[in-house]
Amino acid sequence: MPFGQRMDGATSPAMRKKNLAGEEAKVQEGAGGLLLLAAAHETGLLSKLETAMASCEPTTPQSLLSSSPHCLRQLLLTLLFFPLGGLHRTHDLRSYTGNALAVVTGRHRAYGYCHTERFLSQLAKAGGSEALTTILGSWTTHLWETESQDAQASAAPCFYIDGHRKPVYTDGLIPRGLVGRTGKILGGRALALLHDEQGHPRLATTSRGDQHLTVGLPQVLARYEQAGGKTAHARIIVDREGMAAPFLRDLAKAGHTIVTLLKTNQYDGLTSFTQVGEFVPLTHDRNGQVIREVAHACFALPLPDQKDQILPLQVALIRDLRRQVPDTPPEEDPNEDPGLPPWWRENWQAEPTKAGPTTAKLIPIVTTAPHIDARELAQTYIRRWPLQENVIKDFLLPLGLEIVCAQMTKTRLFAV
Repeated sequence: MPFGQRMDGATSPAMRKKNLAGEEAKVQEGAGGLLLLAAAHETGLLSKLETAMASCEPTTPQSLLSSSPHCLRQLLLTLLFFPLGGLHRTHDLRSYTGNALAVVTGRHRAYGYCHTERFLSQLAKAGGSEALTTILGSWTTHLWETESQDAQASAAPCFYIDGHRKPVYTDGLIPRGLVGRTGKILGGRALALLHDEQGHPRLATTSRGDQHLTVGLPQVLARYEQAGGKTAHARIIVDREGMAAPFLRDLAKAGHTIVTLLKTNQYDGLTSFTQVGEFVPLTHDRNGQVIREVAHACFALPLPDQKDQILPLQVALIRDLRRQVPDTPPEEDPNEDPGLPPWWRENWQAEPTKAGPTTAKLIPIVTTAPHIDARELAQTYIRRWPLQENVIKDFLLPLGLEIVCAQMTKTRLFAV
């Protein structure tokens, strides 16, 4: 038989290599998810989520919540490992042809869109959002416990709390709020996120899009305490959205210590502060030059609901030497002609505008604590950016947070 001919049904060596490569790729797809599945088993996440679903009473006789525990676990794993298959919402299952979800759920084929959407909707109507949120808070509390229980019990807990608004595009009318990323007022959902001092996410709750952080912060603290977390005498670091005098006063009366940033319209230069101490170096650049200084100071915050009453605050006053701002607005010369310059005259030359005096930009970090170390307080607040803002991007953006919010609005499942 000639070299180029072969029997019917036989496969050339090149085709056999191609088929083997394809089969190997199919086997490897989703295999990495088995490590995540083992981690979910080891940390007790699956057992806690199954306990939460078992507490949800089905609203209809033929509800999928009445399925066998094996089927419920497969549906739960499908929702839990959506990002593994590159999916962000159940609608993506319409065009999903991969094997990753089938591998981690132990099925020959992954669940389809209609079945998964029906399960998610029935779970939401049965109160699954409340049960799952509480269980997740309990799981993270036990997951991120420190090894030294004595040291943790003696020290007050420290939390970073932040709020985010995510737009939701829907045909229905939903509460609107200011989306900080775009500066637009859009319908959406408001997220309140609680992280510990190492940047580990402890709890996330979802609420109306018009809810302010001063309302959501006490709620997320109470929810975390309900889940088993310790919040007594907690030190809470929040951005300037929490800079409200009655809000700080009420939390201080509850035994908490608040650290936040003073708004620019609440002070006017260095003269707004009292008992300003000596500025000491805080941050250096790569050449060893001081670029930020810090000093201890005090600030009296007026209470709008109590006439002639103030809330005393301790301040870590940072002076950023890299950023210069106008010191004082230039005074107008009464003898100066306010009209246009005589540019039409012959030999007229434009003169540069006189530069006014500048000073280093102030960054006042305030706290309700009675005594502070200015450098330690400044470093604690500065760590909010890598411990919370960057963690939000690392944990939530890969999960398709904006799309998840839209899906939760559709199914009425508003817990994260």
